[in-house]
Amino acid sequence: MLFDSTVRRELARSFGVTLVVILTIVLTMMLIRTLGQAAGGRVAPQDVLLLMGYAALGHLPTMLSLSLFVAVVSTLGRMYRESEMTIWFASGIGLSRFVRPVLRTAWPVLLLVMALALVVWPWGNRNSAQLKERYERRSDLSRVAPGQFQSSRDGSKVFFIERSSEAGPDERSSGRNVFILTRSERSESVTTAHKGHLEIEDEDRYLVLEQGQRNEMATEGGARTLARFERYRLLTDAQVMRAVDALPPKAMNSLDLLRNPTPRHLGELTWRLGLALGTLNLVLLGIGMSASNPRRPNNWNLLVALLGFVVYYNLITLSQSWVAGSRMSMGTALLAVHGSALLMGLGLLLLRDQGNRMVLRLRRRPA
Repeated sequence: MLFDSTVRRELARSFGVTLVVILTIVLTMMLIRTLGQAAGGRVAPQDVLLLMGYAALGHLPTMLSLSLFVAVVSTLGRMYRESEMTIWFASGIGLSRFVRPVLRTAWPVLLLVMALALVVWPWGNRNSAQLKERYERRSDLSRVAPGQFQSSRDGSKVFFIERSSEAGPDERSSGRNVFILTRSERSESVTTAHKGHLEIEDEDRYLVLEQGQRNEMATEGGARTLARFERYRLLTDAQVMRAVDALPPKAMNSLDLLRNPTPRHLGELTWRLGLALGTLNLVLLGIGMSASNPRRPNNWNLLVALLGFVVYYNLITLSQSWVAGSRMSMGTALLAVHGSALLMGLGLLLLRDQGNRMVLRLRRRPA
């Protein structure tokens, strides 16, 4: 049918353009943020693009929802301003008749948002957490550049080596002329050694120093202790090879959240389901909020629609905190937020249809 094909073609074109613009803006912001984290030493520089990709996949459901919502409002709003809607209304097609072609165009996006929120979102967060954890658990000696002082990740140690570490056939990393300054609440010590190497035992990483001395001074009283050693073993990284066991809820699979229905897990599941339900409700709300006066060629309806999107998205986030804080059950939160939005969208459609019919009756009434 000409009506369905026209609406779907215009909506698909507007959705593609809007998605490209929003994706470009968000990717630029994510690149700047990830580069800042790499410059601050929180992530590995070689993992910048990979982390940015995981972050983009995590935010893609929101970008798809916003793009689809803006496409519906802008496409139908243009038809209002160019009096195309007046022609369709005069032909006996009400505003509610636009729901079918819009949903036929939007259903692949709805399925994609659901898949991204329930499957891809936790997968990306889990991989990002593993990359950051692996970078945080790297060896303290691997942070040291030859001829430079470098602190450990917790700031309690300062290292210096004469040359960089090298991996030998026995999988040990070695260095010469090692200097370590260690600070704690009770003492401060300086350890020097002619050479040292790394050993891994029971998933822990040890630094083994040879032919050196340790000068320790107590913080209270200033008592000094000098000790010489032929071999000294120092724990540098505990459980360095162990994977992340305690994953946050946002990195857990949706089925695992259902198997362990704690308030925090149900709150995360509420947010994921809310993204999919919210996308559907935003489509209905967009059809009703697209109405504009053709005699006033402005985009105030689009601004109001964007404000409504922000409010609705914040309500989805609030529903997550309500469920996580045990102030509301998951079913009640979903029904309160998304059920109200669904009723508002259907009511707005009904109100627009009744208003259009009334205007057409007044225009057809003879003078």
